[in-house]
Amino acid sequence: MSAPLPDAGRNWVDARAPEAWKPWLKLGRFDRPVGVWLLLLPGWQGIALALAAAGRAPGPYDAWLFLGFGIGACLMRAAGCAFNDIVDRDIDRQVARTAGRPVASGQISVKQAWAFIVACSLVAFLILLTLGGTAILLGLGSLALVAAYPFMKRITWWPQAWLGITFNWGALMGFAAVTGQVTATSVLLWIGGVFWTLGYDTVYALQDIEDDALVGVKSTARRLGSGVRTGVAVFYVGATLCAGLAGVAAGLWPLFFVGLAVYAAHLAWQVWRLRPEDGPLALRLFKSNRDAGLILLAAIGAGALSVSL
Repeated sequence: MSAPLPDAGRNWVDARAPEAWKPWLKLGRFDRPVGVWLLLLPGWQGIALALAAAGRAPGPYDAWLFLGFGIGACLMRAAGCAFNDIVDRDIDRQVARTAGRPVASGQISVKQAWAFIVACSLVAFLILLTLGGTAILLGLGSLALVAAYPFMKRITWWPQAWLGITFNWGALMGFAAVTGQVTATSVLLWIGGVFWTLGYDTVYALQDIEDDALVGVKSTARRLGSGVRTGVAVFYVGATLCAGLAGVAAGLWPLFFVGLAVYAAHLAWQVWRLRPEDGPLALRLFKSNRDAGLILLAAIGAGALSVSL
């Protein structure tokens, strides 16, 4: 059995939250904020890329988009994690890292978890209604992706690909919220994000590879086996190439490519550091992808600035 997460008991929820709140905050994974960043950053990148492609500075509505996407990412990630915990509660009880989750451990009932999902989703829906028609349709369409994700690990060796499609959907939504349409530029950014998620979630899955084999859960980490480092490297190359093509399509030059080189170097550093047998290191490398996403966001912003100068 794998060991609990290295930061168990040291995250902000365990350290400072009121006892009565802890199970609910953990149900929404607010003790693991990196997941919010990984869901949010593609949306922010899509907004920034759309503004850059249009050659205009952000206005008041664009500022609301950045804020609204931030709130929405927190809520929808919380709802998605709660749904995942309901579906996976029997599997979670058999894995050391997840046995203490609120639903699996009985701290929160299935009915209570469903109420939590409904509350988060309703508030997120109100935010969605402030976006344009295309973005609203994309947001509604993402619900099918979210609902299907927990079942992917049972039917395919590539659940990380489905997570990538889902987690980076915000890139399409953010772009559409600004422009009212989905274009090749936004699709390239989205595909780059799918590759990025394939890489970082394969790294994440290395923590559970032994337990997953015992309970029959599939993952790219298990599928790639001894070739996992090469696989992650290929995914990250795809992420960099597609992000670069999105920048070219948006007319970003030349500072964007300086930032893109930093992004590529960060991803290469992860591959160089990766040791498949080292679960705690895999978790640290996974968490460093918040910085990778921020670097790409900064690269888009710098590219937009260089165009306007």
